[in-house]
Amino acid sequence: MLNVWWNELLPEQKVVACIVTINIGVFLLWRVVPLQRIMLTYFASSPISGAPCRSMLLSAFSHYSLFHLFANMYVLWSFAPVVSHILGLEQFVATYLSAAVISSFTSYVYKTFRRSRVPSLGASGAIMGLIGIVCVHRPNSQLSIAFVDQIFPHSFSADSAMKFLILLDFTGILLGWRFFDHAAHLGGMLFGIWYVKYGHRLIWHNREPMMMKWHEFRGKPK
Repeated sequence: MLNVWWNELLPEQKVVACIVTINIGVFLLWRVVPLQRIMLTYFASSPISGAPCRSMLLSAFSHYSLFHLFANMYVLWSFAPVVSHILGLEQFVATYLSAAVISSFTSYVYKTFRRSRVPSLGASGAIMGLIGIVCVHRPNSQLSIAFVDQIFPHSFSADSAMKFLILLDFTGILLGWRFFDHAAHLGGMLFGIWYVKYGHRLIWHNREPMMMKWHEFRGKPK
């Protein structure tokens, strides 16, 4: 049955399924008490952690709360196919990972400024990058809050959602709210907006000349 389900998935859904599986695996590792020190070092991002660079990426696959895991994976499953259709599968993967690192870096800058030692984890920053891409590319698409729309039917434009989220995170940063990592969310969102407007033309369309220059610089393998 699992094999049938897997074969029926679209290529982008298979990629997202792998990302979800990794997130579930990391979530389970948090329950292993002897691994707590390792998890805090590598899977919780903080500028003062023992591995600040590696945790910038690994923390995007890390969730301690089951609700946090479910909410992020649900949104990822909803938006990833749209982004893959807009940019292509390869750019989706590259953009997702880049948004994860950039959102963590933005969080680092904010924490350093605020002298905060609180670590962060979760895929929210990377997912915000995907949301930014969808909202800019399809501003008139109608969105709704999952499950709530079954009780209170509603919808709002993607453009309105983007503006609200940016305003929310700016407010959270200015007022020092700590329930979410607003700096990471904002960093991911702004990266997604920049990439779909300018980045993919600047980087992806010029990748072949860049690769040729890299091979010329590297020289022939020995």
